[in-house]
Amino acid sequence: MPTIEDWQALRVRTGRVVRAEPNHGARLPAVCLWIDFGDLGELQSSAKITDLYQPEDLLGRDVVAVTGLEPIRVNGFRSDVLVLGAMTPAGVVLLRGDDSVDSGTIVA
Repeated sequence: MPTIEDWQALRVRTGRVVRAEPNHGARLPAVCLWIDFGDLGELQSSAKITDLYQPEDLLGRDVVAVTGLEPIRVNGFRSDVLVLGAMTPAGVVLLRGDDSVDSGTIVA
């Protein structure tokens, strides 16, 4: 079972999508995202969000993601962060704040 120390090694942060493309090689439909996290730089994520989002609709969108994870490969695409969303019957709804904040802001 994860400990509080495990959780403290991770950070939930805000980021802004700067590039988005279909991940054609993924086993399940997904989108490759390049996300600006301010001082952390640009990190990548492969996200299974195609039920409700098209890549072109994600450009400039603020997202919330877990950073500090070991990167994984999704059909050759490096995924550094886990973008967070609520799982609904219609698909994943991305989480974001009420107001825009600086990229890289830690979520409390």
